[in-house]
Amino acid sequence: QVQLVESGGGLVQPGGSLRLSCVASGLKLDYYAIGWFRQAPGKEREGLGCIRYNDDYTRYADSMEGRFTISRDDAKRTIYLQMDRLTIEDTAVYYCAADQTILPCTVVPGVYDHWGQGTQVTVFS
Repeated sequence: QVQLVESGGGLVQPGGSLRLSCVASGLKLDYYAIGWFRQAPGKEREGLGCIRYNDDYTRYADSMEGRFTISRDDAKRTIYLQMDRLTIEDTAVYYCAADQTILPCTVVPGVYDHWGQGTQVTVFS
């Protein structure tokens, strides 16, 4: 059974940083892409970036403006989302998701089959 568990959310002031973690189990990661998404109240789920595990291919949504970085720790089966220069507009629930694919990964939420429960990020002044 595929399981994704996010952690690392919390409260942070504008300009601060957070690193979110996504621990993956029940899947052979080399056959998957892992994506990061977020959803703010009253808004649609938004794609942030993704990584295709077998070759480390990574892509980001244009709106991330270089502030977000995806990395991985194979020994821990963990995918990270480093978020820098946070603003109030980054307040949302953040999710990781898995898509079994050999294609370049995408930031479109609808193609992902497995989702974590989410972790709340709140940026406040």
